[in-house]
Amino acid sequence: MKVSYYPGCSLDGTAREYGESVEMVCRELGVELEELEDWSCCGSSSAHASNDMLAVSLAARNLEIAASAGMDLVVPCAACYQRLKVAEKELAAGEKVEEVSKKLQGGIQIKHISDFFWENVGEQLISAKAKKSLSTLSPVCYYGCLTSRPPRVTDARNPEDPQSMDNVLKTLGANVKKWSYKTDCCGGSLLLTRPDVAWKLVQRILDMATEAGADCIAVSCPMCMTNLDSTQKEISRETGKEYHIPILYVTELMGISFQIPSFKKWLRRHTLDPQPLLSRAELI
Repeated sequence: MKVSYYPGCSLDGTAREYGESVEMVCRELGVELEELEDWSCCGSSSAHASNDMLAVSLAARNLEIAASAGMDLVVPCAACYQRLKVAEKELAAGEKVEEVSKKLQGGIQIKHISDFFWENVGEQLISAKAKKSLSTLSPVCYYGCLTSRPPRVTDARNPEDPQSMDNVLKTLGANVKKWSYKTDCCGGSLLLTRPDVAWKLVQRILDMATEAGADCIAVSCPMCMTNLDSTQKEISRETGKEYHIPILYVTELMGISFQIPSFKKWLRRHTLDPQPLLSRAELI
């Protein structure tokens, strides 16, 4: 299977472990990722907060490249996914976006990576590639808010209770816990401007994950990973309550199950080391 691939800026920098795990897992599954030629930043929250036309135009440029390639577009970053979907809707409506005025004819689909794994790769192949069961782990799956809402933009089938990550990890044997906070906001870029607000949002997510009986949280968004992974020491210090809940990309967990040799390298880049939990779970 061959698809177009938009990695976005984070996967080449602060979220290298996500980028590497996406590529290695896809290789294991027989998915050929064809990176968009000369792709550029989607603008993410920076452009979105400053100039609406720029925000749409940056994403639309990449959609034009994807349309020329003629293959479905897979996107791992939730923020990139949201911006590309916004641009898709603008172009499909015939809006002129800077120098991009071409209507999209619906020839390609934009797929977030977790939905792509479940809906396009499928349960049978994912199960066949598993070499080690994740049955000793009890994660909750945290989707964040950008891949599912608003559904008129994201086309999410079940925006309040997405299931793709849950299904993938259940297929690999994980004891996935149910909870109602899987699409709550983690604060996003407020971590930089209003950390006091972001910490409260993150604390609530961590508390609810613990209440659900989870021993870790699976994510598929670089911003969600940063917020949940890097703030636990500060939140513990501010609240006097100890937090130590490992955060793992869904592709890292898939890589562990597939026994991809380089998975330990990804884990060492986390702020909060997940290796003690994985050692207790007899996964490393």
